[in-house]
Amino acid sequence: MATGVPSRARRAVGAWAVWLAAFALAAPAGVAQAQEGPQMNLRRVELTAGMHRIDAQVALTPQERQTGLMYRKEMPAHEGMLFVFEQPSQQCFWMKNTLLPLTAAFIADDGTIVNLEDMKPQTLDSHCSAKPVRYVLEMNQGWFAKKGIKAGAKLGGTPFARQ
Repeated sequence: MATGVPSRARRAVGAWAVWLAAFALAAPAGVAQAQEGPQMNLRRVELTAGMHRIDAQVALTPQERQTGLMYRKEMPAHEGMLFVFEQPSQQCFWMKNTLLPLTAAFIADDGTIVNLEDMKPQTLDSHCSAKPVRYVLEMNQGWFAKKGIKAGAKLGGTPFARQ
């Protein structure tokens, strides 16, 4: 008669050990993603603001949203970053490790700009939406003003087409 742990329990412990080992190996990879450099390879979407085209990187995951435009030293005039959240809520942004002056457009589900906030580089000041929003578009500071785009304007593009 065999003594010790029943075979079913041994298999469960074995499976648990394999899962734990896989998690331990994956953990350093997750830490590496909390990068000290710009994220340049995010998916992109084309947006429009009147007759103006915007090539926006899409920050969809919590990690992508947390990093945002940090560490970027330059950004072409027609490019930006669209932050997409699961549901509308008050969104607040800061500029930690962000080297470029930016303007944030807080955008409702239907693409309407709720409010615009100019943000200074490398500050921890909070810049918040005036009401719950699902999207935030960051562009080089002054881009919206130069194009005459203000709160109440409506953006076009795939993210807003569902409305």
